[in-house]
Amino acid sequence: MTDKPIKIPGPDHPITITPEPARVVVRAGGQVVADTTRALSLKEASYPAVLYIPREDADMALYARSSLTTYCPYKGECSYYSLPAGGGRSRDAVWSYEHPYESVASIKDHLAFYPDRVDEITRSPA
Repeated sequence: MTDKPIKIPGPDHPITITPEPARVVVRAGGQVVADTTRALSLKEASYPAVLYIPREDADMALYARSSLTTYCPYKGECSYYSLPAGGGRSRDAVWSYEHPYESVASIKDHLAFYPDRVDEITRSPA
């Protein structure tokens, strides 16, 4: 049992997850680290939308698990990865909810990226 609060999205803090219609490519250190036509767009409250990319569409050999973890009461425990090819700026550049709460279960086995810690995140017609 956890002593951390668990919150359910609702009118005061909505979370919506929808398929992203574009192809999404993420580059770090001059390498493609993820390329997908199956990204999800998560919109939480008034925050900007975040793209979540299936791990299957990422070259996980380019990722190094970080010791950093955080907690979101709406999504659960969060793990981080660094992208060594991107150098120091790509430390903890990627996050993942490996066991997300039921209300956001569709982001399981997905990765999200800090835009300022990778070279680019591009969208193009799928």
